[in-house]
Amino acid sequence: MVGSIHAVGSNGLTGQVDARRTQTSGEGNFGSVLQQELARTQTRQVAFSKHALSRAEERGIEVTPTLLERLGDSVERAQAKGATNILALDQSLAFIVNVPNNRVITALSEAEMKDSIFTNIDGAVFL
Repeated sequence: MVGSIHAVGSNGLTGQVDARRTQTSGEGNFGSVLQQELARTQTRQVAFSKHALSRAEERGIEVTPTLLERLGDSVERAQAKGATNILALDQSLAFIVNVPNNRVITALSEAEMKDSIFTNIDGAVFL
């Protein structure tokens, strides 16, 4: 329930302020902080480029919500260390991920990893 707020002014007089009309300006208000946090959590979601999606399909790599969560965690850890392009891998899968854009560039299965040389990366994260 929204009601009136009684405020004491600098002159010591009490006045009424309608809470529905009171707005705070600046970046510290609740609404803007909430929007920033929502944007941050939404951008954490890792996306696959068209190339990465086609490679994953060709190589029989299933893109599941669990995999996306693991990749998202990897990107978050790499971002904390300042990495920009990482190799995210486990025992049977590898992904090249552009950290600032939260985008998987390519996906490799275990068979392709054996003969591959990874270049233009500045970090590696185990899934």
